Amino acid sequence: MGGTVTQLLNLQGMLFILIIAGMVAGKKKLVSAEGRRCLTNVVLYVILPCNIVNSFVMPFSYQLLLDFLAILLIAAGLQIFAVILSKFLFNRLDEDTKVIFQYATVCSNSSFMGYPIAESIYGAAGLSYTAIYLIPLRIVMWSAGISFFSKVRNWKAMVLKVALHPCMIAVYLGLPIFFFQIPLPHVISETLTTLGDCCTAMSMLIIGMLLTDVGWKTMFSVKLLLFSALRLIVLPALVWGFCLVAHMDPLVTGVSVILTGMPAGTTTALLAAQYHRDAELGSKVVVLTTLLSLFTITGWSLVLN
Repeated sequence: MGGTVTQLLNLQGMLFILIIAGMVAGKKKLVSAEGRRCLTNVVLYVILPCNIVNSFVMPFSYQLLLDFLAILLIAAGLQIFAVILSKFLFNRLDEDTKVIFQYATVCSNSSFMGYPIAESIYGAAGLSYTAIYLIPLRIVMWSAGISFFSKVRNWKAMVLKVALHPCMIAVYLGLPIFFFQIPLPHVISETLTTLGDCCTAMSMLIIGMLLTDVGWKTMFSVKLLLFSALRLIVLPALVWGFCLVAHMDPLVTGVSVILTGMPAGTTTALLAAQYHRDAELGSKVVVLTTLLSLFTITGWSLVLN
């Protein structure tokens, strides 16, 4: 377990070093405001879709079908609960604050941090379980998640816009690759892997740039701390309780709880910037929950094991 804790601390440390590098680049004016928007678009429309498609390229064992189905249902139930919760929990907040917290409730950082953390705790099996868990999250992230930011009066236009988002198209491509075990040509696989591997680094660098003008004195506000408790403690505790009552397999329980307790998704800040919302608040939510997750994820891993 000591090695696992060290791996977790190293991973969290790497993320914050990347954020600091982005802040330095922002302070030194190495990237202009227009450049940040361009980099954000590159991540959302090129790098992240490649990462999504690549995540579906994994071997499927029919002996694990029941466990896969169980973790899929847990993840789907959590996403439905999170969407409903987000619709009612933040109604007293102003619109810009509301949409940030809504999106961050529904969309965690499981896509970026889930794979390495699940692998460090549960080994190779953790990777395959994570890929299954992320299917509902990816679908909700780029459907209901985007709808929080994109307030389109024309419902049909909004559905069409969401359905044709590059990340949703990546899901459409990835699902048949996963279920039918479609082999990809080596050159395609290597291209997806190379681009996808840039996702975490690019996202953290951009968040660091967005944090250039953040007021650190307001980072630990009551609202942000309460939301962090919801994201990192309450939601995973609910999943843990459900798994205990349902007598789920320990591996299914462990992966589900750890992934549910991930910090707010880095796309919270990226989409806030893209849709001209409060990108500073979005960055604060991502940074604070990621900082606190250094302790909560380690704590959950110790409790579960």
